[in-house]
Parts: sequence; C-alpha cells; structure tokens
Amino acid sequence: MEAHGAWEGGFRTRLDDGRGHHVTVDLPSDEDGTDAGTSSLELMVLSLAGCITTIFGLVAQRRKLRFVDMRVALRAERPKGAPTIQRVAGTLEVRTEASSEEVETTLRVTLRICPVGVLFEQAHVPVQVVARVLAPSLGSAVREAAPSPADLVASEPINSQPALRPGAHPRG
Repeated sequence: MEAHGAWEGGFRTRLDDGRGHHVTVDLPSDEDGTDAGTSSLELMVLSLAGCITTIFGLVAQRRKLRFVDMRVALRAERPKGAPTIQRVAGTLEVRTEASSEEVETTLRVTLRICPVGVLFEQAHVPVQVVARVLAPSLGSAVREAAPSPADLVASEPINSQPALRPGAHPRG
C-alpha cells in the first residue's frame, strides 16, 4: 500500500493511493479550512464504515448469510480539546431473511477482523456497532455476498462501549 499527499494550499491536501484513486482532505470552514474535502479524522471514520461493510460482506459469504442490502451509520466522538476521536458508535442495518442471531454473529466476527477496526482498537478507541435486521423489500431478491478472497475466522468482538449520546460530533 502507498499513500502520497500533495499540499494544495491552506489546509487542503490531495491524497493518492498510487493506484489511480484520489481524495482531497481539508478542514471545515469553521476550523479555518475551505471545506474542499472531508477532514482526515472524518476520513478515518469513513474508512471504518467501508471496512465494516466490506468485511461483513466477506464474512456473510463464508457463512452463507444472504442479504438484499446493507448500510452502516457511524458517529465518532471527539470532545472539545481532545487530540483525536475518543469513541465510535453506530448501527449496521441489513435487509435479510436471516435471523437476528445470524446477523449479530456475522457482525461480531466482522468487528473482530476488520483491519481498520483493529487499528481503532489498538489505538484504544472503542467501537460499538449494533445490528438492525430489516425484512427484504417486496420484489427484491436476496443475493449472495461477494466472493471472499481470503479465509476468515470467527472470534470475540472488539471492545464494546456504550453508544454516544445523541448530537455528539466527531470534531467536538
């Protein structure tokens, strides 16, 4: 993996992964940026969301858990004056005919092995995600998750903490 950053002025940087994908990071206008892109801390939380959905899909495929749709919503808390995120909480909604227990087990495995989640855990930033199972919409076919490129193993969930209070914001 590679990461390259090119400063574009102010607090704006264009990032490139060396494979042709790029993203701009910047501070919001209320923090003297131009809000030309997500902040670096927000990018971390976005990465966690992407990792959760990707790994959930891989684990679901291995467990033969079929689903129609999946969405994750995360909220990161960074108290005023704190140097970084203190905790992350959220919900994973899955449209499936599978039982709540099957979805919760798949989510526990996902949270344990999600590489970005592991980084949060090693940084002592607790992540709590709860599963919400929704019935498939009428007329929608339940599909298999994408094929898994690697073997995955089940284990205990990562550190679980209470959810954030409503209205908490990742930048404090």
